[in-house]
Amino acid sequence: MPLLLGIDTGTSSTKALLCDEAGRPVATASSPHTISRPRPGWSEQDPREWWGAAVDAVRRVLASAPGGEVGAVGLSGQMHGSVFLGREALGGASGAPEPLRPAILWNDQRTGEECEEIERLAGGRRALVRMVANAALTGFTLPKILWVRRHEPGVFARAAMVLVPKDYIRLCLSGDAATDVGDASGMLLLDVARRAWSGEMLRRMGLDPALLPRVYESAEVTGRVTRWAAEQTGLREGTPVVAGSGDSQAGAVGAGVVAPGVALAAMGTSGVIYAHSDRARTSADAAGEGELPAGLYTKCDATGGAGRAGEWCITGCMLAAGGSLDWARDTLWPGATFEQVMAEAQAAPEGAGGLVFLPYLTGERSPHTDPLARGGWIGLTSRHTRGHLLRAVVEGVTFGMAQVLDLVRSVGVPVERIRLGGGGARSPFWRQLQADLYGVPVVTTNTEEGPALGAALLAGVGAGVFPGVREACEVAIRETAVIGPRPMEDPLRVVQGVYGRLYGDLRGRFAALAGADAAG
Repeated sequence: MPLLLGIDTGTSSTKALLCDEAGRPVATASSPHTISRPRPGWSEQDPREWWGAAVDAVRRVLASAPGGEVGAVGLSGQMHGSVFLGREALGGASGAPEPLRPAILWNDQRTGEECEEIERLAGGRRALVRMVANAALTGFTLPKILWVRRHEPGVFARAAMVLVPKDYIRLCLSGDAATDVGDASGMLLLDVARRAWSGEMLRRMGLDPALLPRVYESAEVTGRVTRWAAEQTGLREGTPVVAGSGDSQAGAVGAGVVAPGVALAAMGTSGVIYAHSDRARTSADAAGEGELPAGLYTKCDATGGAGRAGEWCITGCMLAAGGSLDWARDTLWPGATFEQVMAEAQAAPEGAGGLVFLPYLTGERSPHTDPLARGGWIGLTSRHTRGHLLRAVVEGVTFGMAQVLDLVRSVGVPVERIRLGGGGARSPFWRQLQADLYGVPVVTTNTEEGPALGAALLAGVGAGVFPGVREACEVAIRETAVIGPRPMEDPLRVVQGVYGRLYGDLRGRFAALAGADAAG
Protein backbone atom coordinates (compact mmCIF):
# COMPACT_ATOMS: atom_id res chain seq x y z
CA MET A 1 0.00 0.00 0.00
CA PRO A 2 1.71 3.26 -1.09
CA LEU A 3 2.04 6.18 1.29
CA LEU A 4 1.38 9.79 0.32
CA LEU A 5 3.76 12.58 1.31
CA GLY A 6 2.81 16.21 1.86
CA ILE A 7 5.47 18.90 2.34
CA ASP A 8 4.34 22.28 3.68
CA THR A 9 6.88 25.12 3.60
CA GLY A 10 5.53 27.42 6.28
CA THR A 11 6.84 30.71 7.61
CA SER A 12 8.47 29.37 10.76
CA SER A 13 9.06 25.73 9.78
CA THR A 14 8.68 23.10 7.09
CA LYS A 15 6.42 20.16 7.87
CA ALA A 16 6.40 16.73 6.25
CA LEU A 17 3.44 14.38 6.64
CA LEU A 18 2.92 10.80 5.51
CA CYS A 19 -0.60 9.42 5.22
CA ASP A 20 -2.03 6.13 4.01
CA GLU A 21 -4.58 5.51 1.24
CA ALA A 22 -7.41 6.34 3.65
CA GLY A 23 -5.88 9.74 4.38
CA ARG A 24 -4.87 8.73 7.90
CA PRO A 25 -1.64 10.43 9.04
CA VAL A 26 1.13 7.89 9.65
CA ALA A 27 4.01 10.18 10.61
CA THR A 28 4.81 13.89 10.82
CA ALA A 29 7.97 15.91 11.38
CA SER A 30 8.81 19.60 11.37
CA SER A 31 12.09 21.45 10.93
CA PRO A 32 12.42 25.18 11.71
CA HIS A 33 13.83 28.04 9.69
CA THR A 34 14.60 31.64 10.56
CA ILE A 35 13.20 34.98 9.41
CA SER A 36 15.33 38.04 8.70
CA ARG A 37 13.89 41.53 9.32
CA PRO A 38 16.65 43.84 8.01
CA ARG A 39 14.45 46.95 8.21
CA PRO A 40 11.09 47.83 9.83
CA GLY A 41 8.30 46.24 7.80
CA TRP A 42 10.66 43.93 5.88
CA SER A 43 10.52 40.13 6.09
CA GLU A 44 12.90 37.79 4.22
CA GLN A 45 14.16 34.19 4.24
CA ASP A 46 16.88 32.21 2.48
CA PRO A 47 15.14 29.64 0.26
CA ARG A 48 18.02 27.20 0.71
CA GLU A 49 17.05 27.03 4.36
CA TRP A 50 13.59 25.80 3.27
CA TRP A 51 15.22 23.00 1.32
CA GLY A 52 17.42 22.01 4.23
CA ALA A 53 14.36 21.91 6.48
CA ALA A 54 12.43 19.86 3.91
CA VAL A 55 15.23 17.32 3.63
CA ASP A 56 15.41 16.98 7.41
CA ALA A 57 11.64 16.63 7.86
CA VAL A 58 11.23 14.14 5.00
CA ARG A 59 14.07 11.95 6.21
CA ARG A 60 12.55 11.84 9.69
CA VAL A 61 9.06 10.85 8.56
CA LEU A 62 10.51 8.16 6.29
CA ALA A 63 12.46 6.82 9.26
CA SER A 64 9.20 6.69 11.24
CA ALA A 65 7.54 4.49 8.61
CA PRO A 66 10.22 1.95 7.62
CA GLY A 67 9.31 -0.20 4.67
CA GLY A 68 6.59 2.15 3.45
CA GLU A 69 6.99 3.31 -0.14
CA VAL A 70 5.93 6.84 -1.06
CA GLY A 71 3.65 6.80 -4.09
CA ALA A 72 3.56 10.56 -4.69
CA VAL A 73 4.60 13.89 -3.19
CA GLY A 74 2.35 16.94 -2.89
CA LEU A 75 3.50 20.46 -2.01
CA SER A 76 2.10 23.38 -0.06
CA GLY A 77 3.60 26.52 1.36
CA GLN A 78 3.39 30.12 2.43
CA MET A 79 1.97 32.14 -0.45
CA HIS A 80 3.11 35.28 -2.26
CA GLY A 81 6.85 35.06 -1.51
CA SER A 82 9.30 35.85 -4.31
CA VAL A 83 12.30 33.66 -5.14
CA PHE A 84 14.46 35.26 -7.85
CA LEU A 85 16.53 32.75 -9.81
CA GLY A 86 19.14 33.19 -12.53
CA ARG A 87 19.36 31.04 -15.64
CA GLU A 88 22.11 28.94 -14.10
CA ALA A 89 19.68 27.84 -11.34
CA LEU A 90 17.24 26.41 -13.90
CA GLY A 91 19.66 24.12 -15.69
CA GLY A 92 18.80 20.99 -13.73
CA ALA A 93 22.24 20.65 -12.13
CA SER A 94 22.55 18.79 -8.85
CA GLY A 95 22.39 20.91 -5.72
CA ALA A 96 19.89 23.35 -4.25
CA PRO A 97 19.53 26.25 -6.74
CA GLU A 98 21.11 29.44 -5.43
CA PRO A 99 18.69 32.39 -5.41
CA LEU A 100 19.83 35.82 -6.54
CA ARG A 101 18.69 37.41 -3.27
CA PRO A 102 16.73 36.40 -0.15
CA ALA A 103 13.05 35.68 -0.75
CA ILE A 104 10.71 38.56 0.13
CA LEU A 105 7.86 37.06 2.16
CA TRP A 106 4.08 37.38 2.24
CA ASN A 107 4.10 39.65 5.31
CA ASP A 108 6.71 42.09 3.97
CA GLN A 109 5.32 45.63 3.77
CA ARG A 110 7.90 47.53 1.69
CA THR A 111 5.91 47.72 -1.56
CA GLY A 112 3.31 50.43 -0.97
CA GLU A 113 4.64 52.59 -3.83
CA GLU A 114 4.70 49.59 -6.17
CA CYS A 115 1.04 48.86 -5.42
CA GLU A 116 0.17 52.40 -6.46
CA GLU A 117 2.26 51.95 -9.61
CA ILE A 118 0.43 48.71 -10.46
CA GLU A 119 -2.97 50.39 -10.21
CA ARG A 120 -1.75 53.25 -12.39
CA LEU A 121 -0.27 50.96 -15.06
CA ALA A 122 -3.41 48.80 -15.04
CA GLY A 123 -5.64 51.82 -15.65
CA GLY A 124 -7.13 52.02 -12.17
CA ARG A 125 -8.23 49.58 -9.50
CA ARG A 126 -11.41 48.52 -11.28
CA ALA A 127 -9.47 47.69 -14.46
CA LEU A 128 -6.93 45.79 -12.40
CA VAL A 129 -9.65 43.70 -10.76
CA ARG A 130 -11.16 42.93 -14.15
CA MET A 131 -7.81 41.55 -15.33
CA VAL A 132 -6.63 39.58 -12.29
CA ALA A 133 -9.65 39.57 -9.91
CA ASN A 134 -7.76 41.35 -7.11
CA ALA A 135 -6.55 44.76 -6.03
CA ALA A 136 -2.84 45.35 -5.47
CA LEU A 137 -1.70 44.45 -1.96
CA THR A 138 1.77 44.68 -0.49
CA GLY A 139 1.78 40.96 0.24
CA PHE A 140 1.33 39.83 -3.38
CA THR A 141 4.26 38.75 -5.53
CA LEU A 142 4.00 41.26 -8.38
CA PRO A 143 4.72 44.31 -6.16
CA LYS A 144 7.86 42.53 -4.96
CA ILE A 145 8.97 41.96 -8.56
CA LEU A 146 8.52 45.65 -9.34
CA TRP A 147 10.33 46.61 -6.12
CA VAL A 148 13.36 44.56 -7.13
CA ARG A 149 13.22 46.02 -10.65
CA ARG A 150 13.29 49.53 -9.16
CA HIS A 151 15.67 49.12 -6.24
CA GLU A 152 17.92 46.22 -7.29
CA PRO A 153 18.18 46.50 -11.08
CA GLY A 154 21.26 44.27 -11.18
CA VAL A 155 19.34 41.42 -9.56
CA PHE A 156 16.35 41.96 -11.84
CA ALA A 157 18.55 41.98 -14.96
CA ARG A 158 19.90 38.52 -14.01
CA ALA A 159 16.50 37.04 -13.09
CA ALA A 160 15.29 34.29 -15.41
CA MET A 161 12.43 33.03 -13.23
CA VAL A 162 10.42 34.08 -10.17
CA LEU A 163 8.95 31.27 -8.06
CA VAL A 164 6.83 31.21 -4.91
CA PRO A 165 8.14 29.24 -1.90
CA LYS A 166 6.66 25.78 -2.43
CA ASP A 167 7.75 25.87 -6.07
CA TYR A 168 11.36 26.38 -5.05
CA ILE A 169 11.03 23.06 -3.20
CA ARG A 170 9.59 21.54 -6.40
CA LEU A 171 12.59 22.82 -8.37
CA CYS A 172 14.89 21.14 -5.84
CA LEU A 173 12.89 17.88 -5.92
CA SER A 174 12.29 17.43 -9.62
CA GLY A 175 14.18 20.16 -11.49
CA ASP A 176 10.88 21.51 -12.87
CA ALA A 177 9.91 25.20 -12.84
CA ALA A 178 6.16 24.98 -12.32
CA THR A 179 3.36 26.32 -10.14
CA ASP A 180 -0.35 25.70 -9.60
CA VAL A 181 -3.34 27.93 -10.28
CA GLY A 182 -3.93 28.57 -6.56
CA ASP A 183 -0.49 29.92 -5.73
CA ALA A 184 -0.38 31.71 -9.09
CA SER A 185 -3.58 33.55 -8.12
CA GLY A 186 -1.62 35.25 -5.36
CA MET A 187 0.99 36.69 -7.71
CA LEU A 188 -1.40 39.31 -9.22
CA LEU A 189 -0.46 38.16 -12.72
CA LEU A 190 -3.03 35.37 -13.28
CA ASP A 191 -6.31 35.77 -15.12
CA VAL A 192 -8.15 34.02 -12.29
CA ALA A 193 -11.37 33.42 -14.25
CA ARG A 194 -9.45 31.76 -17.12
CA ARG A 195 -6.87 30.09 -14.83
CA ALA A 196 -3.97 31.23 -17.05
CA TRP A 197 -1.32 33.97 -16.98
CA SER A 198 -2.72 37.34 -18.07
CA GLY A 199 -0.90 38.48 -21.20
CA GLU A 200 -2.50 41.90 -20.89
CA MET A 201 -1.29 42.34 -17.30
CA LEU A 202 2.25 41.25 -18.19
CA ARG A 203 2.28 43.71 -21.10
CA ARG A 204 1.11 46.61 -18.96
CA MET A 205 3.69 45.82 -16.28
CA GLY A 206 6.49 45.51 -18.87
CA LEU A 207 7.36 41.95 -17.82
CA ASP A 208 8.59 39.07 -19.96
CA PRO A 209 6.20 36.06 -19.77
CA ALA A 210 9.30 33.83 -19.59
CA LEU A 211 9.81 35.11 -16.04
CA LEU A 212 6.88 32.92 -14.92
CA PRO A 213 6.69 29.11 -14.68
CA ARG A 214 4.15 26.82 -16.33
CA VAL A 215 0.78 26.66 -14.50
CA TYR A 216 -0.96 23.40 -13.53
CA GLU A 217 -4.13 22.42 -11.71
CA SER A 218 -3.38 21.48 -8.12
CA ALA A 219 -3.75 17.69 -8.44
CA GLU A 220 -1.70 17.36 -11.65
CA VAL A 221 1.71 15.68 -11.77
CA THR A 222 4.38 18.26 -12.63
CA GLY A 223 7.53 16.09 -12.58
CA ARG A 224 9.40 13.32 -10.79
CA VAL A 225 12.02 13.16 -8.06
CA THR A 226 15.54 13.35 -9.51
CA ARG A 227 18.42 11.10 -8.55
CA TRP A 228 20.11 13.91 -6.63
CA ALA A 229 16.92 14.79 -4.70
CA ALA A 230 16.37 11.09 -3.96
CA GLU A 231 19.85 10.86 -2.46
CA GLN A 232 19.18 13.97 -0.38
CA THR A 233 15.74 13.04 0.94
CA GLY A 234 15.57 9.25 0.91
CA LEU A 235 12.67 9.26 -1.54
CA ARG A 236 12.65 6.88 -4.49
CA GLU A 237 13.97 8.33 -7.74
CA GLY A 238 11.10 8.85 -10.17
CA THR A 239 8.42 9.39 -7.48
CA PRO A 240 5.71 11.66 -8.97
CA VAL A 241 5.62 15.24 -7.70
CA VAL A 242 2.12 16.76 -7.76
CA ALA A 243 1.46 20.50 -8.14
CA GLY A 244 -0.15 21.09 -4.75
CA SER A 245 -1.17 24.63 -3.80
CA GLY A 246 -0.69 27.54 -1.46
CA ASP A 247 -1.23 26.98 2.24
CA SER A 248 -4.72 28.52 2.16
CA GLN A 249 -5.98 26.21 -0.57
CA ALA A 250 -4.13 23.12 0.68
CA GLY A 251 -5.31 23.86 4.22
CA ALA A 252 -8.88 23.97 2.96
CA VAL A 253 -8.40 20.54 1.36
CA GLY A 254 -6.90 19.30 4.63
CA ALA A 255 -10.05 20.49 6.43
CA GLY A 256 -12.47 19.21 3.78
CA VAL A 257 -13.62 22.71 2.78
CA VAL A 258 -14.17 22.00 -0.90
CA ALA A 259 -17.88 22.80 -1.45
CA PRO A 260 -20.22 25.79 -1.00
CA GLY A 261 -21.66 26.72 2.39
CA VAL A 262 -18.68 25.69 4.53
CA ALA A 263 -15.81 28.08 5.30
CA LEU A 264 -12.46 27.62 7.00
CA ALA A 265 -11.15 29.85 9.79
CA ALA A 266 -7.46 28.98 10.14
CA MET A 267 -5.18 30.69 12.62
CA GLY A 268 -1.49 30.13 12.11
CA THR A 269 0.91 33.06 12.16
CA SER A 270 -1.71 34.80 10.03
CA GLY A 271 -5.46 34.33 10.21
CA VAL A 272 -7.34 33.24 7.10
CA ILE A 273 -11.03 33.07 6.32
CA TYR A 274 -11.47 30.82 3.29
CA ALA A 275 -14.77 30.11 1.52
CA HIS A 276 -15.43 27.98 -1.56
CA SER A 277 -17.05 29.72 -4.53
CA ASP A 278 -18.61 28.34 -7.69
CA ARG A 279 -17.42 31.34 -9.72
CA ALA A 280 -14.66 33.92 -9.74
CA ARG A 281 -16.39 36.50 -7.56
CA THR A 282 -14.45 39.69 -6.89
CA SER A 283 -14.67 42.64 -4.55
CA ALA A 284 -16.53 44.39 -7.38
CA ASP A 285 -19.56 42.22 -6.64
CA ALA A 286 -20.12 44.15 -3.41
CA ALA A 287 -18.92 47.60 -4.38
CA GLY A 288 -21.32 48.88 -7.03
CA GLU A 289 -19.77 51.85 -8.77
CA GLY A 290 -17.82 53.05 -5.72
CA GLU A 291 -14.30 52.30 -4.61
CA LEU A 292 -13.47 48.61 -4.46
CA PRO A 293 -12.52 47.15 -1.08
CA ALA A 294 -9.02 45.75 -1.25
CA GLY A 295 -9.02 43.36 1.70
CA LEU A 296 -10.65 40.44 -0.09
CA TYR A 297 -9.00 38.10 -2.58
CA THR A 298 -10.41 35.85 -5.26
CA LYS A 299 -8.24 32.87 -6.14
CA CYS A 300 -8.40 29.53 -7.87
CA ASP A 301 -9.07 26.68 -5.47
CA ALA A 302 -7.30 23.30 -5.34
CA THR A 303 -10.10 21.02 -6.59
CA GLY A 304 -8.81 20.64 -10.15
CA GLY A 305 -6.67 17.88 -11.63
CA ALA A 306 -5.49 16.46 -14.94
CA GLY A 307 -8.17 17.15 -17.54
CA ARG A 308 -10.50 18.78 -15.01
CA ALA A 309 -10.44 22.44 -14.01
CA GLY A 310 -11.15 23.35 -10.41
CA GLU A 311 -13.31 26.15 -9.04
CA TRP A 312 -12.55 29.25 -6.95
CA CYS A 313 -12.31 30.56 -3.42
CA ILE A 314 -12.75 33.85 -1.59
CA THR A 315 -10.22 34.61 1.13
CA GLY A 316 -9.22 37.32 3.52
CA CYS A 317 -6.03 37.30 5.57
CA MET A 318 -5.14 39.02 8.84
CA LEU A 319 -1.37 39.28 9.05
CA ALA A 320 -0.95 38.62 12.79
CA ALA A 321 -3.56 36.28 14.28
CA GLY A 322 -1.77 33.44 16.04
CA GLY A 323 1.29 35.64 15.58
CA SER A 324 -0.25 38.22 17.93
CA LEU A 325 -0.78 35.60 20.62
CA ASP A 326 2.76 34.26 20.18
CA TRP A 327 4.15 37.78 20.52
CA ALA A 328 2.06 38.47 23.64
CA ARG A 329 3.13 35.20 25.25
CA ASP A 330 6.81 35.76 24.48
CA THR A 331 6.62 39.33 25.77
CA LEU A 332 4.41 38.88 28.84
CA TRP A 333 5.06 35.29 29.86
CA PRO A 334 8.19 33.76 28.26
CA GLY A 335 8.16 29.98 28.34
CA ALA A 336 4.43 29.62 29.00
CA THR A 337 2.57 26.90 27.14
CA PHE A 338 -0.40 27.54 24.88
CA GLU A 339 -2.63 25.84 27.45
CA GLN A 340 -1.39 28.13 30.26
CA VAL A 341 -1.98 31.23 28.15
CA MET A 342 -5.51 30.11 27.25
CA ALA A 343 -6.36 29.28 30.87
CA GLU A 344 -5.23 32.70 32.10
CA ALA A 345 -7.07 34.48 29.29
CA GLN A 346 -10.26 32.53 29.98
CA ALA A 347 -10.11 33.41 33.69
CA ALA A 348 -10.30 37.14 32.86
CA PRO A 349 -13.80 38.61 32.45
CA GLU A 350 -15.56 38.74 29.09
CA GLY A 351 -14.63 41.97 27.36
CA ALA A 352 -11.28 41.95 29.22
CA GLY A 353 -12.41 44.63 31.65
CA GLY A 354 -12.94 47.18 28.90
CA LEU A 355 -9.57 46.51 27.27
CA VAL A 356 -9.22 46.30 23.48
CA PHE A 357 -6.28 44.90 21.52
CA LEU A 358 -5.56 45.89 17.91
CA PRO A 359 -3.64 43.01 16.25
CA TYR A 360 -1.86 45.07 13.58
CA LEU A 361 1.64 44.05 14.63
CA THR A 362 2.97 43.71 11.07
CA GLY A 363 0.63 46.13 9.33
CA GLU A 364 -2.65 44.71 8.09
CA ARG A 365 -4.07 43.22 4.92
CA SER A 366 -7.68 42.35 5.72
CA PRO A 367 -10.18 43.74 6.50
CA HIS A 368 -8.03 46.92 6.36
CA THR A 369 -5.33 47.14 3.72
CA ASP A 370 -2.75 49.23 5.50
CA PRO A 371 0.96 48.34 5.67
CA LEU A 372 1.50 51.17 8.19
CA ALA A 373 -1.18 50.03 10.67
CA ARG A 374 0.07 49.59 14.23
CA GLY A 375 -1.19 47.42 17.06
CA GLY A 376 -1.73 48.06 20.73
CA TRP A 377 -3.90 47.77 23.80
CA ILE A 378 -6.48 50.54 24.20
CA GLY A 379 -8.15 51.20 27.53
CA LEU A 380 -5.38 50.14 29.91
CA THR A 381 -5.83 50.95 33.59
CA SER A 382 -3.81 50.10 36.68
CA ARG A 383 -6.22 47.30 37.61
CA HIS A 384 -5.60 45.31 34.44
CA THR A 385 -3.56 42.13 34.88
CA ARG A 386 -1.65 39.87 32.52
CA GLY A 387 -4.83 37.81 32.16
CA HIS A 388 -6.77 40.87 30.96
CA LEU A 389 -4.04 41.62 28.41
CA LEU A 390 -4.02 38.04 27.12
CA ARG A 391 -7.80 37.85 26.90
CA ALA A 392 -7.87 41.14 25.01
CA VAL A 393 -5.44 39.66 22.46
CA VAL A 394 -7.61 36.56 21.94
CA GLU A 395 -10.74 38.68 21.62
CA GLY A 396 -9.09 41.27 19.36
CA VAL A 397 -7.83 38.62 16.94
CA THR A 398 -11.29 37.04 16.83
CA PHE A 399 -12.97 40.43 16.29
CA GLY A 400 -10.68 40.89 13.29
CA MET A 401 -11.46 37.43 11.91
CA ALA A 402 -15.20 38.19 12.26
CA GLN A 403 -14.68 41.38 10.24
CA VAL A 404 -12.99 39.37 7.49
CA LEU A 405 -15.90 36.90 7.52
CA ASP A 406 -18.35 39.80 7.09
CA LEU A 407 -16.34 40.94 4.09
CA VAL A 408 -16.58 37.46 2.54
CA ARG A 409 -20.35 37.43 3.09
CA SER A 410 -20.60 40.86 1.46
CA VAL A 411 -19.85 39.40 -1.98
CA GLY A 412 -22.71 36.91 -1.75
CA VAL A 413 -20.84 33.82 -0.55
CA PRO A 414 -23.05 31.78 1.81
CA VAL A 415 -21.42 30.65 5.06
CA GLU A 416 -23.56 28.22 7.05
CA ARG A 417 -20.87 26.63 9.21
CA ILE A 418 -17.15 27.11 9.77
CA ARG A 419 -14.44 24.51 10.19
CA LEU A 420 -11.60 25.58 12.44
CA GLY A 421 -7.88 25.15 11.91
CA GLY A 422 -4.65 26.12 13.61
CA GLY A 423 -4.40 27.47 17.15
CA GLY A 424 -8.01 28.66 17.14
CA ALA A 425 -9.16 25.03 17.02
CA ARG A 426 -7.03 23.84 19.96
CA SER A 427 -8.79 25.62 22.82
CA PRO A 428 -12.44 25.01 23.88
CA PHE A 429 -12.55 28.61 25.12
CA TRP A 430 -11.37 30.00 21.78
CA ARG A 431 -13.68 27.69 19.81
CA GLN A 432 -16.71 28.98 21.70
CA LEU A 433 -15.62 32.59 21.31
CA GLN A 434 -15.36 32.10 17.55
CA ALA A 435 -18.83 30.55 17.37
CA ASP A 436 -20.26 33.50 19.32
CA LEU A 437 -18.58 36.15 17.17
CA TYR A 438 -19.04 34.44 13.80
CA GLY A 439 -22.71 33.77 14.52
CA VAL A 440 -22.74 30.28 12.98
CA PRO A 441 -21.78 26.82 14.26
CA VAL A 442 -18.04 26.12 14.28
CA VAL A 443 -16.74 22.62 13.68
CA THR A 444 -13.66 20.61 14.57
CA THR A 445 -12.52 17.68 12.46
CA ASN A 446 -10.60 14.46 13.00
CA THR A 447 -7.33 16.05 11.93
CA GLU A 448 -5.42 19.27 12.66
CA GLU A 449 -2.70 18.67 10.09
CA GLY A 450 -3.94 21.38 7.72
CA PRO A 451 -1.89 22.21 4.59
CA ALA A 452 0.49 19.24 4.91
CA LEU A 453 -2.43 16.81 4.88
CA GLY A 454 -4.06 18.73 2.04
CA ALA A 455 -0.86 18.45 0.03
CA ALA A 456 -0.72 14.69 0.70
CA LEU A 457 -4.35 14.25 -0.42
CA LEU A 458 -3.62 16.22 -3.60
CA ALA A 459 -0.68 13.86 -4.16
CA GLY A 460 -3.11 10.96 -3.83
CA VAL A 461 -5.41 12.41 -6.48
CA GLY A 462 -2.48 13.00 -8.82
CA ALA A 463 -1.30 9.42 -8.31
CA GLY A 464 -4.76 7.97 -8.95
CA VAL A 465 -5.39 6.83 -5.36
CA PHE A 466 -8.52 9.01 -5.25
CA PRO A 467 -10.71 9.89 -8.28
CA GLY A 468 -10.90 13.55 -7.26
CA VAL A 469 -10.24 16.06 -4.50
CA ARG A 470 -13.75 16.00 -3.07
CA GLU A 471 -13.71 12.22 -3.00
CA ALA A 472 -10.37 12.29 -1.17
CA CYS A 473 -11.83 14.64 1.46
CA GLU A 474 -14.90 12.43 1.89
CA VAL A 475 -12.60 9.50 2.66
CA ALA A 476 -10.18 11.33 4.96
CA ILE A 477 -12.07 14.13 6.75
CA ARG A 478 -14.99 13.88 9.18
CA GLU A 479 -16.50 16.31 11.67
CA THR A 480 -15.91 15.48 15.34
CA ALA A 481 -17.68 18.28 17.24
CA VAL A 482 -20.03 21.17 16.51
CA ILE A 483 -20.18 24.25 18.75
CA GLY A 484 -23.16 26.56 18.34
CA PRO A 485 -23.14 30.34 18.92
CA ARG A 486 -24.49 31.85 22.15
CA PRO A 487 -26.04 35.30 22.60
CA MET A 488 -23.27 37.80 23.31
CA GLU A 489 -23.14 39.42 26.72
CA ASP A 490 -23.04 43.22 26.91
CA PRO A 491 -19.34 43.62 27.85
CA LEU A 492 -18.20 41.66 24.79
CA ARG A 493 -20.69 43.43 22.53
CA VAL A 494 -19.55 46.86 23.76
CA VAL A 495 -15.86 46.07 23.34
CA GLN A 496 -16.47 44.64 19.85
CA GLY A 497 -18.24 47.87 18.88
CA VAL A 498 -15.31 49.96 20.10
CA TYR A 499 -12.87 47.66 18.25
CA GLY A 500 -14.83 48.18 15.03
CA ARG A 501 -14.33 51.98 15.24
CA LEU A 502 -10.75 52.18 16.47
CA TYR A 503 -8.98 51.60 13.17
CA GLY A 504 -10.82 54.51 11.58
CA ASP A 505 -10.11 56.69 14.61
CA LEU A 506 -6.38 55.96 14.64
CA ARG A 507 -5.30 55.31 11.06
CA GLY A 508 -4.34 58.93 10.50
CA ARG A 509 -1.71 58.55 13.24
CA PHE A 510 -0.16 55.32 12.00
CA ALA A 511 2.02 56.96 9.33
CA ALA A 512 3.63 59.24 11.92
CA LEU A 513 4.35 56.29 14.21
CA ALA A 514 5.80 54.31 11.31
CA GLY A 515 8.03 57.26 10.43
CA ALA A 516 9.31 57.48 13.99
CA ASP A 517 10.01 53.73 13.93
CA ALA A 518 11.99 54.01 10.69
CA ALA A 519 13.93 57.03 11.98
CA GLY A 520 14.90 55.13 15.12
